[in-house]
Amino acid sequence: MPFYRLNEDDLRPDDDFNPEYVPRAIAAVGFDMFTKGVEMPVHAHRKVQLILTLRGVVRCEAGGSVWIVPPRCAVWIPGDLPHSVTAGGNVEVYLLFVEPDAAPALPRQCCTLSVSPLLERLLLHVTQMPALYVVDSADGRIAAVLLDQLSQAPVEKLNFPMPVDAKLRKIAAAMMADPSDRATIDDWGRRMAVAPRTLTRALKRETGMSFGRWRQQLHILIALQRLDQGASVQTVALDLGYEGASAFVTMFRKALGKPPARYLAERRIPA
Repeated sequence: MPFYRLNEDDLRPDDDFNPEYVPRAIAAVGFDMFTKGVEMPVHAHRKVQLILTLRGVVRCEAGGSVWIVPPRCAVWIPGDLPHSVTAGGNVEVYLLFVEPDAAPALPRQCCTLSVSPLLERLLLHVTQMPALYVVDSADGRIAAVLLDQLSQAPVEKLNFPMPVDAKLRKIAAAMMADPSDRATIDDWGRRMAVAPRTLTRALKRETGMSFGRWRQQLHILIALQRLDQGASVQTVALDLGYEGASAFVTMFRKALGKPPARYLAERRIPA
């Protein structure tokens, strides 16, 4: 059951927790739950938000992209940026809220951060701290170290850019609905009665990616989600339209530097 402490002696249910009104550099809360599906519709916070996932996969739509948050990673959402969040399955997730002027060295755009073991322990610790922690105390110093560690966290490219162009958005929606569809940009041009070159130029202009790279990015995000939920590499490969596991693993390794099993194993909490 999630909770927060207003101070050392005051334990409260999380239902009333509103980090926007906590007059401290950071405020945090954790959730450990099993759900068939939960969604937070589009909203925004004045404060910066970090979403850390230790178990399960959380999906966030923000900043013109779909962000998948695999275990041991976190998505960084700048203040006042509209976003939505969905999660399902056996999920352990922590939400950190940061005053905008408390972290000037941190990213100004939505991104995914890789979380080190030290940063993870700090994030878990602050969820147990009083919301009104004493700034000039051990808790205050932990908050300062946490912000310092966040500023050093590596950025990972785990987003699927959503173009503004209406035709490209239709293609994106179709690929998310049926990721096994191996249609090329020429195929999509014929389906939509648009010159493939026109689609290619628009996609490059809006995302900086070729069509193949764009679709590959979506496949990586879907694969991370399904693999973490227990699907086999072979099943995921076939579901994404690959001829077999070998081709899929090769693509994954080239994109993220490690094969899928190793990538996820390094991000899962110990059994």
